[in-house]
Amino acid sequence: MSTEITLPQPVNYIADDWSECTTVDSWNLDPNTGEPVHQSVTTTTDDVERALRHAEAAYDVGRWDAEARAERAEVLDRVADLLETRLEDIARADALTSGTAISATRKVTAFLPYRIRSSAQDLRDIPRVTALEAGGRDVRLYKVPWGPAAILTPWNGPSFIPAAKVVSAVAAGCPVILKPSEHAPSSAQIVVECFVGAGLPAGALQLVHGAGEVGEQLTGDRRIRIVSFTGGPGAGRAIARAAVDDFKVLQLELGGNNPVVVLDDADLDVTADGILEGMTKLNGQWCEGPGKVLAPRHLVAPLVEALTERISKLVVGHSLDEEAQVGPISNGPHFQTLQSRITGLRALGAEIHQPATLPDLGGFFLSPTVAVGADPAQATAELFGPVVALHAVDSAEEALRIANANPSGLDAYVFGTDTDRAVEVGSRIVAGEVRVNGAKIADLGDDSAQSFWGPSGIGGHGPAESVRVFCGDRVVGVDSPDLPL
Repeated sequence: MSTEITLPQPVNYIADDWSECTTVDSWNLDPNTGEPVHQSVTTTTDDVERALRHAEAAYDVGRWDAEARAERAEVLDRVADLLETRLEDIARADALTSGTAISATRKVTAFLPYRIRSSAQDLRDIPRVTALEAGGRDVRLYKVPWGPAAILTPWNGPSFIPAAKVVSAVAAGCPVILKPSEHAPSSAQIVVECFVGAGLPAGALQLVHGAGEVGEQLTGDRRIRIVSFTGGPGAGRAIARAAVDDFKVLQLELGGNNPVVVLDDADLDVTADGILEGMTKLNGQWCEGPGKVLAPRHLVAPLVEALTERISKLVVGHSLDEEAQVGPISNGPHFQTLQSRITGLRALGAEIHQPATLPDLGGFFLSPTVAVGADPAQATAELFGPVVALHAVDSAEEALRIANANPSGLDAYVFGTDTDRAVEVGSRIVAGEVRVNGAKIADLGDDSAQSFWGPSGIGGHGPAESVRVFCGDRVVGVDSPDLPL
C-alpha cells in the first residue's frame, strides 16, 4: 500500500491563465490520519469579478451547425483521451479527499472518459436547429445556450460530478465557472487541466476555489444565467433565493433521507446485501444512498442480525489500502455531523449497532451503523454516511405513508420477491428514482431521467444534459395572417 500524499496546492484558472489562490488560516486534512495535506485557499473578490467578466465576454450564441458541433466534439474527445492518462492520479485524489476506498474510486474514475465521449456524441447527433411543421412557412426551433454557468460541486463526488456537469455545459456552449468543494479541490483541478489541455475555446471554462462566500458571489451575480449545484439543502435554498431577482435557471440536487421499503415477501439476504451496499458505497456519502429503512415488524430482528453480521466482516481501513472496503469520513465537519446524527437517533429511542473493527490511524473512521427503533416521524434528517435507521411497520401502506410524509424526493428503494408488486409500490413513492432489489449508482436504463421532487431540489438529470439543462428553446419563424389569433 502506497499512502504517499501527492495532492498539490490548489490554483485557479481565470481568464485562460493559471494563477495562485489566496491561502487562509486552515488546512485540508488527510481523513485517514488527520494530518495536514495542503493549506486551504480562497479566491479574492477581485479575481471572482475577473472570472465573471471573462465569462460574460466569452458568451456568444454562436453557430451550431453540424461542422461547428463536430469541431467542439473533437475537443471533448481529446479531453477524454487526456483523462485516460490521468485516471490513477484522479482516483488517488478522490480517495484522499472523499475518504472512499481507492478500489471504489478507480471504478468511478474509469467512467469519466465514457461520460465525456457521451456528450461529444450528443454534439454530433443532436441538431441545434430543427424545422417545425408550419404549413410550408419557415419556422425553426433553436437550442440556445443559456449563458454563463456557475457550477458548484460537492466533496463526495470530487471528480465525476465536476466532469459530468462541466462537459454538459461546455457542450451546450455555456461559458463555465467551476467552484469545487473547498474540502475536495484536487480532483476537479486535474479534470480542468485535461479540459484546458484539449484546447477549449477562450473563456469556455474557468476554475475558482473557495468556500461559501465565493459561491455566493458567483450565484448572486446577474451575469450568471444558470447555476448547477449539488450539495446540502441549506446552500441550495440560499442559491434559490439569490436566483430569484433575475430568475436564473437552476439545477439543484440536494439529497435527503432516502426511504427503503421492505415488503413482507422480501428475501432477507437480497435485502441485507442491497442495504449494506447502499450504506457503504462511497462510505455512504452519496445523496441517493439509503437512509430510512421501513421493514415489517417480524423482519426487523432478522434484518438487524443479517446487517450487523455483514458489517462485522467489512475491512475498514486507509482509503489508499487496496484491501479496504470502507474508508474514513471525508472531513472533520461532516464526521462531527454524523456523530451528532447518531446521538440524535439514540435520543429518539434507537438502539445503535456499530460492529465493525476500526483502524488505529487517527482519522475520521466510523463503523457502518444501524440505528434501530427510533420514532420514524422524527428521524427525518439526511444521514449521508454509512448509517441507516431501521423502523418497524405493520404494512406496506404504513411504510408508504411514512416514506411520503417527509419525502426525500431524490431516491428510494423497494425490496420484495414479487417484482410486479414491488414496482407498483415503488411508483407510489415521492422520489425521482426508485430501485427495486438493489442499490447501484449506474442508471437503471439507457434513457433513465430523474426529476428532483420536493425538497430534493429543482430540475433533474438524465440523457443529453447539454440540451436538456444548459440550453433553452427559441422559436424563430415567419408569421401568417392565416393563424386563428
